[in-house]
Amino acid sequence: MPQTDPATLRRAIAASAIGNATEWFDYGIYAYGVTYISAALFPGDTDEAVLFALATFAISFLMRPLGGLFWGPLGDRFGRKSVLAITIIVMAGATFCVGLVPDYDDVGFWAPLLLIVLRMVQGFSTGGEYGGAATFMAEYAPAERRGFYGSFLEFGTLAGFSLGALLMLGFALFLGDAAMHEWGWRIPFLVAGPLGAVGVYLRSHMEDTPVFREARDESKRVSHGLPYLIQHYWRPMLVMSGMVVALNVVNYTLLSYMPTYLERRLGLTPDEALIVPILGMLFMMILLPFGGSLSDRVGRKPLWWFSLIGLFVGVVPLYSLMSYGLAGAVVGFMALGLLYVPQLATISATFPAMFPTAVRFAGFAISYNVATSIFGGTAPAIGSELITATGNTLMPAYYMMAACLVGAAALVFLPETAGKRLEDVHPE
Repeated sequence: MPQTDPATLRRAIAASAIGNATEWFDYGIYAYGVTYISAALFPGDTDEAVLFALATFAISFLMRPLGGLFWGPLGDRFGRKSVLAITIIVMAGATFCVGLVPDYDDVGFWAPLLLIVLRMVQGFSTGGEYGGAATFMAEYAPAERRGFYGSFLEFGTLAGFSLGALLMLGFALFLGDAAMHEWGWRIPFLVAGPLGAVGVYLRSHMEDTPVFREARDESKRVSHGLPYLIQHYWRPMLVMSGMVVALNVVNYTLLSYMPTYLERRLGLTPDEALIVPILGMLFMMILLPFGGSLSDRVGRKPLWWFSLIGLFVGVVPLYSLMSYGLAGAVVGFMALGLLYVPQLATISATFPAMFPTAVRFAGFAISYNVATSIFGGTAPAIGSELITATGNTLMPAYYMMAACLVGAAALVFLPETAGKRLEDVHPE
């Protein structure tokens, strides 16, 4: 297969990353605005409303496996580009509409009901977005630099999340608490509209991936559903699912739940609770390309082993450090981010290489989203409930440790694919 020219490769990176940025922009504004959202759209006192809002965040993840089942086979049959153009429209549109949901005081239970429906639509579209974007990125990247180029998809993750967080923080500082509760929290959600439009433009002006075009013939355009994948590719699906348990329990605990945790459990001010993860994510963004590039030289598995072992050993001491005021929280979060980056930087290089071209989109999307829906999106609510049940503020750290053990058990069976062409992947 001929090498992709640099300009086309850069456009492919941008087209892939913009969807991930849009997805995580939504998570960022939801996680960082949960106090305002819960007060506006849910009944009950503050604690009950926040718990309802966190549970609604988790509900959207129930739709992700269905989205993976729907979009994945379509992407393998008709192409990555077509599916990704649709998913970003649906995803950005649902986020935009959250900003238009009337208050609970105005429409009663229609408010949380509308929010739940929109979160489910968002989850359904995301079920095809992430697996498709990672596949698109990996299939455009040259084999010897797939880790480096793939890391920019996760750069988009943190950029979108950080943008959402910065917007929510910026409006909170500029407008004040009263205006934010009344109407200001809605503005960041409305920004998703133009962000999605940019993504549609970028993706509609790209050709499909060279790997897909090369494999595109009648025998390889059959849409393979879940029974076929389970029969022929159960092993890589199981391995990926175990690794995703570790990846996303850490991810959603560290990124989505952290502002609520710092404010409500450790006593930081609302502004401090937003600043800590923003600084940590900016630090992680700097490290991501270096992590991806390192994986091209030493392999994906050594970086995953470093991350899983480091988190297992270090998460409790670092969570304890975060309880020592703002400075301790910043240092502790950055250290956790440093340990997590080797996983995050290599997702787009590791997971697509576990499946052949004909089932890559579907295999990735289904495996990733089933594990994410059960363990990822529920992580903030589980962490909060574990603290409430035990009174121990370190419970999210223990939950992360358990997830790292699951990831390590799966990692044992992961084949090393660094430097190998995706066309040469032949999983058992």
